[in-house]
Amino acid sequence: MQRRTLIAAGLLLGVGAAVSWMLRPRAADLPGASPSPVTLAPVARGLDHPWGLAFLPDGSALVTERPGRLRRITLADGGLGEPIQGTPAVDATGQGGLLGIALAPDFASSRQVFLSFARATDGGNATAVFRGRLSEDFARLDDGTIIFTQNRSANSGHHFGSRLVFDRDGFLFVTTGDRNVLRDAVQNPASHIGKVLRITRDGAPAPGNPALPGWAPEVWSLGHRNLQGATLHPETGALWTVEHGARGGDEVNTPQAGKNYGWPVISYGREYSMLAIGEGTVKDGMEQPVHYWDPSIAPSGMTFVTSDTYPGWRGNLLVGALAGQHIARLVLDGGRVVAEEQLFEGSARFRDVVQGPGGRMYVLTDGGAPDGALMVITPE
Repeated sequence: MQRRTLIAAGLLLGVGAAVSWMLRPRAADLPGASPSPVTLAPVARGLDHPWGLAFLPDGSALVTERPGRLRRITLADGGLGEPIQGTPAVDATGQGGLLGIALAPDFASSRQVFLSFARATDGGNATAVFRGRLSEDFARLDDGTIIFTQNRSANSGHHFGSRLVFDRDGFLFVTTGDRNVLRDAVQNPASHIGKVLRITRDGAPAPGNPALPGWAPEVWSLGHRNLQGATLHPETGALWTVEHGARGGDEVNTPQAGKNYGWPVISYGREYSMLAIGEGTVKDGMEQPVHYWDPSIAPSGMTFVTSDTYPGWRGNLLVGALAGQHIARLVLDGGRVVAEEQLFEGSARFRDVVQGPGGRMYVLTDGGAPDGALMVITPE
């Protein structure tokens, strides 16, 4: 499997010539990271396409199931609670349904839970965000309200994006996709298609967004295909994301305000038909990925390791792979990926990975009931 990190070293301009970049040559794979002595152990089974994972202050976990259920799991015994009432009605079509989850930064006092989901609309469906207050007995979400729905719908069951991440200012990043049939809207800054969005807890545009001419006020960055992973860097607080390419071209990015990340004008992948995509791999005014995979691994949930539970892992980035059926452990040097290890290759479709109690890493494996599971990575 080729895994390439692209680093721009200089820009060459010529009269009438296209912009080109001097690249650090990397024809072979990245160096392999030192093998990790870890195993994967089940915590709870019987989930139906689990998608998002968040840990409550008491150490239990909330897990979304794509068909529309939210469940609480107690880690000590793997107890799988009854579905929590009060969740939004979802359009569980294809890749759509109940998807991302984030707890409010002040959850201990507000008990607010935020969910992203596929919402049925007059034009088909759209990515939306719901807010509710988790009852003290964990039985229901009270005061539930839909705070945001993207401004364009599609008759499609694909590419909803749907990761939710709070930034350090308490505003909510929402990732979306190109819906597979709305590529024309990705480069349109007025649309919410193929974007990173940033909103308040009430769904309004967040202060500090780019607010550039012609941009929808919620848009943070554009040019994304299908962002299914997002997390904050533990030291800088910067947003990091992963998104699906087509046939190749899955990307790790650090989306910055007002920047364009290229899809579908530039890409390191090809169409599923093997035809070229867009104009190539580089274009002036469009950002390059931090890292990309070719062939695709279908990256999903991601997180940074901040604990010392796993020797040598602190500061690494873990990314769940669906088609690749492994967890990618990326070793970083500053903002560069310098080595990679594939953990548990061929064992499951990994949908999400989150650091939980005791600094241990927990993962969701994608599968219909009873095959979906919450598992923990255990150091040997």
